[in-house]
Amino acid sequence: MSTPTAVVTGASSGIGAATARRLAAEGFHVFCAARRLDRVEDLAGEIGGTAVRCDVTDADSVAALAGVVGDRLDVLVNNAGGAFGSDPVASASAEDWRRMYDVNVIGLMQVTQALLPALIASGAGTIVNVGSTAGRIAYEGGAGYTAAKHGTQVVTETLRLELFDQPVRISEIAPGMVRTDEFALVRFDGDQEKAEAIYAGVADPLVADDVADAIGWVVTRPAHVNVDELVIRPRAQAAQHKVHRVFP
Repeated sequence: MSTPTAVVTGASSGIGAATARRLAAEGFHVFCAARRLDRVEDLAGEIGGTAVRCDVTDADSVAALAGVVGDRLDVLVNNAGGAFGSDPVASASAEDWRRMYDVNVIGLMQVTQALLPALIASGAGTIVNVGSTAGRIAYEGGAGYTAAKHGTQVVTETLRLELFDQPVRISEIAPGMVRTDEFALVRFDGDQEKAEAIYAGVADPLVADDVADAIGWVVTRPAHVNVDELVIRPRAQAAQHKVHRVFP
């Protein structure tokens, strides 16, 4: 029996890197895809995978990824994404909004298009799109990101309808508050103080391994079991706007 294969986009850090490690532990050969080749080369060396430089917003780059993967693929984790800025609609940057839609929606679409034939060819493919609780509720200062992540959710739902007669499962993992090394820093353009404030007083936010654990569980269910969506939050976060914080 051949080794099952998986592609993880955005694998250079955070949830993507943790997911690549988890899937490798489950016996998958993982294609670690990200823009930062040095990062994924180190990761691929660690887990016995394959590093691929890939910018999901660039069609040629995505086509090259598909060429490396080949004719058969068991799992695709569309994890590449990001939030840029937190301005209200009245003063938001159109460029930030374009970047968020490009990576969270268009990028997901391009990678899915390119790898879908290989997923179907496997006879039991699985697509997991990494969304967010931001794709389910609005909050001040988050319109661009919530719009993009609502897009991720709707694309996932549409794929499930369009591929209902194909041997491919379609799932979405929607995490709430996850503390990673880079997500908040990128959103606030490197402002460490603003990034830290997101998690202030929260003893146990989710970490990347928690989300990777959920993804590992979803893709290892029997082939007839489709987990449509899995919303995962830290216990301290009852809702987007209601978080238990304890200050000394």
